[in-house]
Amino acid sequence: MNLSEFEDAYEDTERVRGAALATPVSELMAHKPFVVDADATVLSAVNDMNEHRTGCVLVQKAGKLVGIFTERDVLRRVVFKEGRTTLKVEAVMTPNPETLPPNASVAYALNKMSVDGYRHIPIVDEDGKAIGVLSVKDIVNFVVDFFPESVLNLPADPEKAFPKHEDGG
Repeated sequence: MNLSEFEDAYEDTERVRGAALATPVSELMAHKPFVVDADATVLSAVNDMNEHRTGCVLVQKAGKLVGIFTERDVLRRVVFKEGRTTLKVEAVMTPNPETLPPNASVAYALNKMSVDGYRHIPIVDEDGKAIGVLSVKDIVNFVVDFFPESVLNLPADPEKAFPKHEDGG
């Protein structure tokens, strides 16, 4: 049976929607979270973020999650501060971040990120221990997996994919 373009697009939308509602965030986390102690310096935390090519580190005190330190925190709270290389992470982190359990759905996480403006959400177990971080990039990769050929076969140069014409665009 040949589906119309509309029916095919609807089927894809329903497939992604269903997967987003049914897939727990624990399936999207690529690796264990990078964790620093609250008394670590901002410089060491930023070095860790750069070394691991991640946009955040989770902050712990006595083994419990107490905050999240992100690229946004660096830009908003660190860059122009005096003594920024010796600042403690605890002084500039986002304290008591919103968290999700590992069985939260991707759809719920995506809603949280969209509504509240988060790019990273710590995932914690029932004891409050950080077991992962879900990022916007993780969700993008999840969605891309539904359209591997369509997305991965696009030309690297958008100008070639969408040439401009005299009559607009």
